[in-house]
Amino acid sequence: MTTTTSSLPGAPPADLDDLIAVESAAFLSRQPKSRVMYERACQSLAGGATSNWQIAEPQAVWLSHGTGSKVYDVDGTEYSDFHGGYGVSLAGHAHPAVVTAVSKRVRRGTHFAQPTSDAIVVAEELAQRFGLPQWRFANSGTEATMDAVHLMRAVTGRDLILKVEGCYHGHHDSVQVSVLPEESEVGPADRPLGVAGNSGIPAAIRNLVVVVGFNDLAAVERALTEHADRIAGMIVEPVMMNAGIIPPDDGYLAGLRDLLHAHGALLTFDEVKTGFTTGPGGVTALSGVTPDLVCLAKALGGGTPTAAIGGTSEVMSWIADGRYEQCGTFNGNPLTMAATRAVLTEVLVPEAYEHLERLRLRMQRGIEQVIAEHDLPWHVVTAGAKGCVTFLPDPIRNFRDFLGIDGRFGHAHWLVQHNGGVFLPPWGKVEQWLISVQHTEVDIDRFVDNLTNFASRVANI
Repeated sequence: MTTTTSSLPGAPPADLDDLIAVESAAFLSRQPKSRVMYERACQSLAGGATSNWQIAEPQAVWLSHGTGSKVYDVDGTEYSDFHGGYGVSLAGHAHPAVVTAVSKRVRRGTHFAQPTSDAIVVAEELAQRFGLPQWRFANSGTEATMDAVHLMRAVTGRDLILKVEGCYHGHHDSVQVSVLPEESEVGPADRPLGVAGNSGIPAAIRNLVVVVGFNDLAAVERALTEHADRIAGMIVEPVMMNAGIIPPDDGYLAGLRDLLHAHGALLTFDEVKTGFTTGPGGVTALSGVTPDLVCLAKALGGGTPTAAIGGTSEVMSWIADGRYEQCGTFNGNPLTMAATRAVLTEVLVPEAYEHLERLRLRMQRGIEQVIAEHDLPWHVVTAGAKGCVTFLPDPIRNFRDFLGIDGRFGHAHWLVQHNGGVFLPPWGKVEQWLISVQHTEVDIDRFVDNLTNFASRVANI
């Protein structure tokens, strides 16, 4: 097992591109086995990875295993894991409670396509945390948000949905609109254009989505008026997490609910990323705004692939009586339900959230001190166990503000952190870090020390 410290500055970099080149070379030199794995994978895996979001520059990192707050690559290097599987690993890796639950369940059969008792316990726990009485399970955030959109349309008998520019809700057709559009494509801020979020998305699908900016109640009201009796509902991240972290303005979430309900439309919170990471009951509990539907995934299953959709009795009655068929062979799979029960009842308990809050404060204060000492025009944003450095001086309120960030800062920061033994999501401008319940102050300080290295070099450019 090895750890490697990022190359410290000798001659200061000429510019960000120079810094990226130096760190990229160090990155590649540390990971020869990852390169071999990549070259082999290209023969049988499209793009040499199992998801396009695993493909990074200068190359994907092939991991061997993880335990506690650490992950290890195939070259034997240890990292403090702040990647967390894009928000999945709130419990950390190989948490004893999850390991025990899964080990017991795997010996008793892992799939029946019939319910097991753990599903009841999980649903009861979710109902208590999120204030919504009825639940169903799925296997990914994409499936959960797909069901939510279908339900909003089924219940209202309407076809159009409202979606926020820059929000990601999975890769099903209905929400692959204006996910990360280029600045040249977006149109006017008060009336964003619906831009296909991927190839293969028909224009007919895009025409069913009305795009609005985040924190813009006036745009929502205008859309509801202009498309009177045609909008089924709105799906929104209550804290945007596809563009760094963008919190809602005071009153924004309650305003959305009131506007939508006044026009006979429904509100869905996509808490796939914010659920559990921001608190025991996500933003729903923190804000006091209960939507018609909530979508959960990522941290829910403790590393196993599961998701949930919860709703009001009125909306979920459409599932209960079969007017909407919510199906899935692996829904409520016994293995994932056992892991989820352990996560909710043994891992994400009050003491764990107190620990996360102490680490959040240590991280935030450490970063703020680094930024101040180097007089850099950046700021830090945190939301519970998640956080990011925003490489602009002013708060970001929407996707248009986010477009003003130079993506090279995020990439250079990712490289410096990685070469210094901290594993972060590779899309530095877009993604955030995750603190797990198994992280320690040593992990936090390693991150802050690496940021100090990065800040000192950037300040010299």
